[in-house]
Amino acid sequence: MPTPPRTPRPRPTARPVPARRGRRVAAVTRPRWGMRMATTLSVLVLGAGGIGHAVVTSLDTGITRVDPFKDMKNRPQAGHGMNVLVVGTDGRDSISEEERRAYRLGGEPCHCTDTVMLIHISEDRDRASVVSLPRDSYAEMPEHVDETTGERHQAHPVKLNAAYAEGGPALTVRTVESMTGVKIDHYLEVDFTSFMKTVDAVGGVEICTARPMKDTHTGLDLAAGTHELTGGQALQYVRSRHVDGASDLGRMQRQQRFLAALIDRMTTGGVLLNPVRFRQVSTTMLGSVRADRGFGTDQMLALAKGMRGFTPASSEFVSVPVGDVAFEVEGIGSTVKWDAPKAQKLFQALREDRPLTVPKPAASEASKTGPRRSVVEVAPKTIRVQVYNGTRLDGLGRRVDDALRATGFDTTRAPRTADGPELRRTLVEYDPRWDRSAKSLAAALPEAELRAVKGQGGTLRVTAGLDYRAVKPVRAEERRTGPFEAVTGDRVVCP
Repeated sequence: MPTPPRTPRPRPTARPVPARRGRRVAAVTRPRWGMRMATTLSVLVLGAGGIGHAVVTSLDTGITRVDPFKDMKNRPQAGHGMNVLVVGTDGRDSISEEERRAYRLGGEPCHCTDTVMLIHISEDRDRASVVSLPRDSYAEMPEHVDETTGERHQAHPVKLNAAYAEGGPALTVRTVESMTGVKIDHYLEVDFTSFMKTVDAVGGVEICTARPMKDTHTGLDLAAGTHELTGGQALQYVRSRHVDGASDLGRMQRQQRFLAALIDRMTTGGVLLNPVRFRQVSTTMLGSVRADRGFGTDQMLALAKGMRGFTPASSEFVSVPVGDVAFEVEGIGSTVKWDAPKAQKLFQALREDRPLTVPKPAASEASKTGPRRSVVEVAPKTIRVQVYNGTRLDGLGRRVDDALRATGFDTTRAPRTADGPELRRTLVEYDPRWDRSAKSLAAALPEAELRAVKGQGGTLRVTAGLDYRAVKPVRAEERRTGPFEAVTGDRVVCP
């Protein structure tokens, strides 16, 4: 394939980690194993700019080559920028029996794609858009010859992940181009064998969870808070689909969160500036990568030159808009049907090289330099709070009310004096029906006692005690906005 169209511009249970001091200088940045392919592309691109041609050339020779574009006709018209199709297969040949048991990796591989992702690199190299395509998407597979049986098939409906099983990389590319109207420039394929080793090679990845996450199918068991995940634990995290009611769609968002965190770790951990570490990590990743013949040293270096200075805000993540998550098809079963009008607009934006996210208002100087905020499940602005002064200290109620309002809580602005004896420990009282809101409020007052009061209603009550010192700043989990519900990478890494 040609170079870019224009020269670019110059352990089974995760262990919690304490909050870091200060904010790191961050940098760039489905289902099941999608993060590792996007990571491979991103790391090679970012690392190539700082390591040099000789190292990248030696890595290039270790990539297994495929020809997914052979004899392809009637392809979509090329747009602006570069489009890379990344797919993940379930190869597990080199995973040990101990790892299979520890991380619930039993069963036979299906030799199909568990993940399909489309990565668009903008023509000016200032933006990377990652679009997750559900593996169970309803697809119209083009006419083709089955690679396994040699049988010729007419065009027919399937799930998207069946394209690889029937026709390998070429049929996968043809099917995705037919569904999206986006011309694919490059192809990357990785099995999940190297995933755990890659995460371990960079020293683990930090993930924040606003609520406990437990999945008996994968063995994932994370308490709410911040965790340093090893390779095996990270594998559980990106595989899990039974931690909430969102199934594969929720899993895609968690995988996007993981990708941003992994790239953040690599760019801030010295990997990209250290030739020895870069080579070690890259060799680990490339151990099971297959790519088209056109994606080589020159392409890596050209992209690297243009993408210097990337930050998490330069990357954006989105899942293809879905209209029906349980679209029944005779002979196939339940599929994921895209929202055709919205999906068409999404892929048109990629073809036209337009951003998918809505520009955020400029942050004030105070917010740029302010304290780090813990992530909570319920947005503070939706939580109504009545403050009481449970001490004889003049003005304490007003101070607590002002502090809670400053971090976003909807206080009454009319603190009251509590009845009874002086309170030594701050107390948070809540109706059990609002327990999730209570947990978010408790994160802002970590020393406070929580007490459920049936029938109290939707207003939470904070009675300040003698132990009160300050309110800890908190923020809600990222909310996806704009026409495509996309989110930038700086919204999905730990604060």
